[in-house]
Amino acid sequence: MVCQKEPLVQKVCDLYEQISSLESLKPSKDVDMLFTQLVLTCIPPNPIDVNKLCKKIQEMRSKLIRLCGEAEGHLESHFSAILGSYENPLDHLNLFPYYSNYLKLSLLEFNILKQHCSNVPSKVAFVGSGPLPLTSIVLACNHLTATSFHNYDIDPSANSKALQLVTSHPDLSSRMFFHTTDIMDVTSELQEFDVVFLAALVGMDKEEKVKVVDHLSKQMAPGAILMLRSAHGARAFLYPVIDPCDLRGFEVLSVFHPSDEVVNSVVIARKYSMPINSIDHQQTGIGSMIVLPNKCCEILAFNPLSHVTMVEELAVEEKHS
Repeated sequence: MVCQKEPLVQKVCDLYEQISSLESLKPSKDVDMLFTQLVLTCIPPNPIDVNKLCKKIQEMRSKLIRLCGEAEGHLESHFSAILGSYENPLDHLNLFPYYSNYLKLSLLEFNILKQHCSNVPSKVAFVGSGPLPLTSIVLACNHLTATSFHNYDIDPSANSKALQLVTSHPDLSSRMFFHTTDIMDVTSELQEFDVVFLAALVGMDKEEKVKVVDHLSKQMAPGAILMLRSAHGARAFLYPVIDPCDLRGFEVLSVFHPSDEVVNSVVIARKYSMPINSIDHQQTGIGSMIVLPNKCCEILAFNPLSHVTMVEELAVEEKHS
């Protein structure tokens, strides 16, 4: 059982106390300083398993993740408004302090996607796109240049700010769409998408996230790809963790843990072409790697900066006798 005497945990607890005492989480000198310290504390590779934290620290972690989500929302809203004030907002994306991280993460996700998609997706959904939908924008501009992107967010003001960023762009204005709705209320429409991205902060704890994943499993088209963002090691103090065994109805293809400044892990899964109890230990048309509902796949640490073109993957393979 990992508890507060662990130096890393003590440092995170101290930062949590300072962050939770702030009057506001909107961008300011104090907010920026504390969250920078928190990220720098959690980024270095660390073998800590957050599932083994004592109850008190588990509760602190849950509250901290929500504070991180709130602060991230304020930060994105703040910079979206700044960018939206320009005549051509997309020419100024580097004003956002973490823009380079999004470039690296989007390249990583695109390379992972290429490993498992034989065709370029024509329609992509991004769930939880927020006021600054950088993943959709970077993928649309740099990697999936003919694909349409449908961005879902529950917050109308977030979508309003996001729309302002692409309205003046001659290409993206015709390929980027914004839907203000709770994804749990979206049903048959999800059948239209080749790929669905699920943002890290959709579902602020495991139970909430699993509910969303179960809903996507019911509504997505058979064979469609689900890409999720998770966290590993100490980075799990910043974002919720999704384990491969939580992805019921999906074949988990790969899990990637970046070891650089990109915080999020990436999980890619494919919706089964038939219910899992109908597969009956046979190969499907999309491969023979099967993740059973009660088993988790093995996970690999991965540095995208040194392996951007060679993506390694691990999965649980169905063993034949």
